[in-house]
Amino acid sequence: MFFESRDFEFIAPLENNWLMVRTELEQLQPKNFIDWPEKNIYNQGWEVFGLYAFGQRLDENCRLCPETTKLVENIPGMMSAGFSSLAPGTYIGPHFGATKAVLRCHLGLVVPDDCAIRVDKETKSWQAGKCLIFDDTYEHEAWNKSDKTRIVLLIDFKKPESILTEPISSSQGIDEEYWLNILSQTELSK
Repeated sequence: MFFESRDFEFIAPLENNWLMVRTELEQLQPKNFIDWPEKNIYNQGWEVFGLYAFGQRLDENCRLCPETTKLVENIPGMMSAGFSSLAPGTYIGPHFGATKAVLRCHLGLVVPDDCAIRVDKETKSWQAGKCLIFDDTYEHEAWNKSDKTRIVLLIDFKKPESILTEPISSSQGIDEEYWLNILSQTELSK
């Protein structure tokens, strides 16, 4: 399920500063990114660079992207933030998010043609400088059929009370240790 970007006040500052975010991204080295550890859901080439992992600041990474860090720190309820990169030919198969407590935002930074994401029954393509907001607890998949890398700024933020249809139980909560390991660039034991 996608949401209208205009319904979230923090979207305008993100979209207005997307070129600055992309400039900081371009200063990163390939060695700064790690493979997404859930290798069973994608074929190849999904890498991430974390800034925040469920409220915990990843200081070294934030130091490399100070202006992007300031932007995401101003997002109400921001839980996690970082860059998500899909190499050419990458396919992330259908899967479900881990918690109903958050929504996910993707700010398009490097967006070639032939890249898209399907959430439930709706498919959208990213656009450079524009945000997509969705509930990742619905089945979703993504692909990059181009010959160039696709990169977005990925942000998880607490689902606003106005959108909650039911209280979040402890079993629907966030496995913070798991996601901290992923976004702090610590490989999980296999």
